[in-house]
Amino acid sequence: MHGWLVIDKPVGIGSTQVVSAVKRALRTAGGPKVKVGHGGTLDPLASGVLPIALGEATKLAGRMLDSDKVYAFTLAFGTQTATLDAEGEAVATSDVRPIAAALDAVLPRFTGPIAQVPPAYSALKVDGQRAYDLARAGEEVVLASRDVTIHRLTRDGDAASDTILNEVTLVAHVSKGTYIRSLARDIALALGTVGHVTWLHRVKAGPFALVGAITLDKLDAAAKASSLEPLLLPLRAGLDDIPAFVLTPDQAGALRQGRVLDGIAADDGLVFALSGDTPVALAEVEANQLRVVRGFNL
Repeated sequence: MHGWLVIDKPVGIGSTQVVSAVKRALRTAGGPKVKVGHGGTLDPLASGVLPIALGEATKLAGRMLDSDKVYAFTLAFGTQTATLDAEGEAVATSDVRPIAAALDAVLPRFTGPIAQVPPAYSALKVDGQRAYDLARAGEEVVLASRDVTIHRLTRDGDAASDTILNEVTLVAHVSKGTYIRSLARDIALALGTVGHVTWLHRVKAGPFALVGAITLDKLDAAAKASSLEPLLLPLRAGLDDIPAFVLTPDQAGALRQGRVLDGIAADDGLVFALSGDTPVALAEVEANQLRVVRGFNL
């Protein structure tokens, strides 16, 4: 059981609860006890793609955290909340409602490298404490601006350019560290109004897309039927963007011992090192040398 389960997380539970659900499913199915971890937090109010790593795939969960994500989200105009989503209390209101043409004109300003201030209600740490804990305690939270990249930002739907918008659904392809709630806040402010996120759905996380993601109900049914393995994607599915590098038996043995291989005829960069069909390591080629980044015990 080394690989990935891609869960379509519902609204109302957090990522750690999904991990617990997968562990229960493994016990129900009578599977072996393996490590389980998630590849990118989704808040309880958010839904969509949540990669769950099993066994040796947990060594790649950190790569998922660093990967690009794609989100669809609805921005409602007229009210800004403390949490920048539907859960918080209103802290500002405006009667201004933008037209679709104004929104379309503003979106390019939020495409490419941008700086954004994360929400006060976030998991970032301030003097060793979570920002959301301080905010809930009524303390003022001031977070530093951070640089992120919005690769693509588009308006969903076909509303005419003169349509007055009470809300709009946008699709954003973003780099790691991007807060959609902050993006929504800043778009609304740029339009001379305020707003907050009422719906947030992750469409893609790294190489994992919503197509093929399974619900918790399907996971539970498969566990009760002892048929979890057909749902499991291979470990290599988390490395679809990394070229494969086939090792000789001697090279595989040396790499498993942590040795650096010399005389490697490959371009510099990360490779997925294989011995036959067996994953050996996520490795890096540099100056014709190959060294292990993450080794797999398979």
